[in-house]
Order: sequence, then C-alpha cells, then structure tokens
Amino acid sequence: MPLGLMLALVACQPANPPAARVPAPTDFTYAELDIADLQARMQSGELDSRRLTQAYLDRIAAVDRAGPQLNAIIELNPDALKEAALRDVERRANTVRGPLHGIPVLLKDNIDAVPMATSAGSLALKDFRPGQDAFLVRRLREAGAVILGKTNLSEWANFRSTHSTSGWSGRGGQTRNPYALDRNPCGSSSGSAVAVSANLAAVSVGTETDGSILCPAAINGVVGLKPTVGLVSRQGILPISHSQDTAGPMARSVSDAALLLAALAGRDTADAATTQATWNTTLDYSARLKPGALQGARIGVLRSKAAIHPDAAAAMEGAIQVMREAGAIVVDAEIPTDGQWNADEMQLLLYEFKHGLERYLAERRAPLTTLTQLIGYNERYRVSEMPFFGQELFEQANAKGGLGEAEYIAARSRARRLAGPEGIDAALKAQRLVALIAPTTGPAWLTDHKAGDHFPGAGYSAAAVAGYPSLTVPMGHSDGLPLGLTFMGPAWSEATLIALGYDYEQRTRARKPPEYWPTLPVRTPRG
Repeated sequence: MPLGLMLALVACQPANPPAARVPAPTDFTYAELDIADLQARMQSGELDSRRLTQAYLDRIAAVDRAGPQLNAIIELNPDALKEAALRDVERRANTVRGPLHGIPVLLKDNIDAVPMATSAGSLALKDFRPGQDAFLVRRLREAGAVILGKTNLSEWANFRSTHSTSGWSGRGGQTRNPYALDRNPCGSSSGSAVAVSANLAAVSVGTETDGSILCPAAINGVVGLKPTVGLVSRQGILPISHSQDTAGPMARSVSDAALLLAALAGRDTADAATTQATWNTTLDYSARLKPGALQGARIGVLRSKAAIHPDAAAAMEGAIQVMREAGAIVVDAEIPTDGQWNADEMQLLLYEFKHGLERYLAERRAPLTTLTQLIGYNERYRVSEMPFFGQELFEQANAKGGLGEAEYIAARSRARRLAGPEGIDAALKAQRLVALIAPTTGPAWLTDHKAGDHFPGAGYSAAAVAGYPSLTVPMGHSDGLPLGLTFMGPAWSEATLIALGYDYEQRTRARKPPEYWPTLPVRTPRG
C-alpha cells in the first residue's frame, strides 16, 4: 500500500465499538454499481430500466421508509415505472439516447419536474405543482434518464434561519446520515447525498449557493460537483441567488458525476448566465476519465483550511502524499483575500433571494407569491413549520430593497472580485497552479434541533462566491465518518477538476459504503 494511502486511512476506525447496526438490506443486487456497469447489464439483456427502477423503489421502501429510516426521499415520481418502460421500448428498437438511457435519477425538491410538487421542503408549497419541467429536467429526459423522485433538503435550501438544522424541512422532516443515524447529513442537498450514498439511486441532482452540494457530498461519502455558474441552467429551480446558484451532480464516483454533468449542461435562452460568450468549455468529460492527470500537475494546498478538524488535516496530508507519488507538484498556497467577502456575500444573498424567489413564484402562479406571505404562513403554522428554529433570514431579506440599491451593487461587485480575480485566480497565477485543494469540511456532527448546526468549517466557499467550479471526492474517515477533499479551479475548469479528481479517486478508493450505525463514539479530536 502506498505511504500516502496509509496516511489517508489512519483515522478510518472508530475509537470504541459502536452500538449495534440498524438492520438494513444487505443483498441489494445493484449496490455500488456505476452507470457503466448498469448500462452493460442492460445492453446484455440481463437487466432493463423497468426492473432497475423497481429495484430502487423497493430499496427506498426498505431503507428510506423502513429499516434505518433515512428520510432522504420526499416524494416519488408516480410515472417512474412508465418512463422506464418507454426507455426499454426504445432500447429494444436500438434507440439508446446516451449513457443515461434508462438510468433512474433523483432530484432535489427545489427543481421543477412534472408531475411532482416543488416545495423546497415547505408545507406552504406542498401542493404546488409547476406545469413544466425545469430546463435541466428536460435535458435529463432527452438524455433518456428516468426521473425517480424528489429528495428532502434543508428547508428553503437552508436560507430561512440563522440557527437552522441541516437536513430538516417542515414537509420532509429530518434526513439522517447513513453512517451514523444521529449525525447530521449537512445541507442543503441533504437527501440527494444520502440517497446516493445509501444506493437509493445511481445518481442525483443537488443545488448549491455556498456548500449545499459539496458539504453533504463529503459528509455522506460521495462525489459532488458544483459547476461554474452558467454551465447548467437555473430555469425552473427555486432560487436563492442568481450570482451563486447552480445545480450539479452527486454520485458515488467521479465518472458518474462526469456523465451526469454532461447531460445537465447546456445553453438556455431563459438563463442568461448560460449564454455568456466566454463559455468555451467542452462537455466531453468522459474523455478526461483516465489515469495520469496528476502527473506533472501543479496543485496548491490551502493548509490554513486544515484547521477545520485534526482528522481532516491528517487525511489531507495523506492525500498530498498520494498526489506526489502520482507525480503531482504540490505546493503550499493561500487565497490572499480569504474570507474578506463574507459580509458582502450575505448582503447579496439577502437582496437576490427576495427578488428571485418572488419572481419564480409569481411566474408559476404559486399559492403564495411574496416573501411577506410566506413569513405570515410560517407564523400561522408555527407548530409544524417552526418547531425548532425561526425565519430570521426571511425577515432580513424581506426588509431589503430592489437590485438597484447601491448597497447591493457594491456588495456584489466586491464579493465576486475578492473571491474570484483577487482570490482564486490570484492564488493560481502566483505559482502557475492548475487547481487548489483543501479539506471539504470536518466529519458529521450530532444533529441538534435545539441548538442548530455545529458546522466545523469549510474549504470551498471561495469557489461558491466567485461562481467557479469545485469538486469533492472521498478522502478518508474520522472515526467511521467520511471526509472529503475539495478541488477548486478557475471558471470553466470542470474538465480539469474531473481529470484530477478521477486520478486521485482511482488511486485511493477511499469511499466505503455506509453501515447504518445508530451512533458512533464522540471523542475530543486529536491535535
């Protein structure tokens, strides 16, 4: 075993024996299979899409609804089996649309997909069923994917309260981490990450404003990719911020994330960010899925982010050694403006949330169309909507003016400049680097509805604020809880990040499927 890999796995085992596992089916035929494996079985006739879709529906019933009761799925698509059967008819006619043909995909419940509700986890929108698919859902259907259902999320994508508990929504309840059921799944794409980790689907779609793909992916032991803002259309997605929002893939492997991203990406006249003239990227990410990408690559490590958690720091040192053994040139790096954008980011989110949300609701004739009405709904139904935390962010956003306000214009300009050109770009240019790496976050914390999240910190925020891509790949474990490694790069560098992440993943194979412990020992971190 390479030295780097040994270092990365030092913290894999719990300090003390945990309690007995919660029973979960262990004989799932398609556990841990990737898209290529599933396609090979369908091509040979051993499997078809309808049987695969039914198998995932049975798995959801056994693991999400019963067994460990992960609570990752908020709604199933009643037409899923019908969609799968149509894909099988096409396959028998030698019409295969692409790598996703017949593959069941889950969507976060802030993405429009007929005939299901788009609720963002709020009871106020539990019966709101938009009349058309989001652009990315149309792309998925055109690629032959089967829409399996919707996943639970941190309500309103974690933009309702300053003391929220990730993975909880009024409509969906609390999503649980499959590695230890009392630990938090992070958010806001909680259900999307948990579902993929627990083999409730091959892949899922999450959304991110700042960490909502990367954090839950890392904490639940899967791959998450946040694209450059403008690579994937936001049309038909309930918004927080048009400056930072994007959808992206969540998968058990970098190769599956790459295949899903290629299907999601595309120009859309309804989302101006996707029509930028600077978009010169290639969507053939599968061509980058080969060993050797780390050889000669100059990579900067953000060691200051290692303070997130001692086990994350130790795992990152192991990751660095793996990369050096693969021929990468890894040097210390710093983002010179790190964190200087924080206050400005919050201001732009507050302004853009109110503006974007009300536009989305009005255009789709939702039952409630203003933030004032939503605040009133939550007050009227406090028992079900606010049993644990309030709506401070709703109230702060509602007090903001329009997007012509000088405060907003200045905050948006500063935040993007500090995180992008003067942040990530400056760090890369200073040492001729192709990417930056950092621990994604620390291990999952105990879910605490009374006090809210105990978030350990993050290594990915610069990319989120800049609108640049970031990728998290499983890196190791801390007392049985997954840790992720983030790769960040300049705008439109998804292909490079995928290549680096794939090479690293193939050398480490750090993902371990969850074992559904009711709890794991809580200890004082080393260091």
